[in-house]
Amino acid sequence: MQDFTLKIIQNIAAIPVGKVATYGQIAAMAGNHRAARQVSRVLHTCSSKYQLPWHRVIGASGKISIPKDQSAYQRQKKKLESEGIEFGLSDTIDLTQFQWPG
Repeated sequence: MQDFTLKIIQNIAAIPVGKVATYGQIAAMAGNHRAARQVSRVLHTCSSKYQLPWHRVIGASGKISIPKDQSAYQRQKKKLESEGIEFGLSDTIDLTQFQWPG
């Protein structure tokens, strides 16, 4: 496994309950602020294997990145709400309140 991928996995695993991080934030913490798509790929391929809290990673706009018409959107939203994360207008999460500083 590449060092960058390992750092992504470690950073995602470290996001605490009740906090979120953005794809770009995780990429920057792993050493490449331009690799948000790679974070998405790692989540897709490694979440089950490493039991990652995939639901705590969201888009930079404070929104869930999965389209609303997919069942995974509601699953992610319910997981976040169960951890105390609140959604505002247009299902946006207030990053000033809920973003993990890393």
